Amino acid sequence: MTSKKTVRLIGVWILFCAVAFGDSASTPSTPSTPLEYTRDGLLKRPDHYREWVFLTSGFDMSYSADRQVDQHTFDNVFVDRQAYRAFLATGTWPDRTVLVIENRGAEGKGSINKSGHYQGVKVEALEVHLRDEARYPGKWAFFEFDGSEPAKMVPRSEACYSCHAAHAAVDTTFVQFYPTLLPIAQAKGTLSAEYRRETK
Repeated sequence: MTSKKTVRLIGVWILFCAVAFGDSASTPSTPSTPLEYTRDGLLKRPDHYREWVFLTSGFDMSYSADRQVDQHTFDNVFVDRQAYRAFLATGTWPDRTVLVIENRGAEGKGSINKSGHYQGVKVEALEVHLRDEARYPGKWAFFEFDGSEPAKMVPRSEACYSCHAAHAAVDTTFVQFYPTLLPIAQAKGTLSAEYRRETK
């Protein structure tokens, strides 16, 4: 025979489960973003991006054939965790995706290093590429930060928009340079027509 105390405990447990989990299995969660804005619409620097998912690191990369390199650099790319999980499932980016590109100078002399390069401590530049369909007419927007100050959106007349639209592997993002995500986009069939023409 079940005691009254046991029945009460079962009832409390059922109530706890209902409150804790609700109907999350049937109701999709509202997209969120780890970003914050000032009152006048400037984007605040996302200082905790290094707790996100690391996608890749490029060394001395340039999209211009005549670039003169006077300082070796690393470009590190991070994406928020929610967007990363969505990409793994679908091969493309959900709304509110945030990609951060961190630029650090390359160092060659230090400690026991005798050859090659490692990343310097100072962040030389920081850029954000984000998707927010409600806030930006073209879905995606670029931001460049000067130190810790909030940044305004890079004007759509700048070349970064047309370059990404013409050459990006997935939804205006350079997934072709993200070695763990490119195979997923290939398998899901989400590679852009522009990228597929370039790689024939």
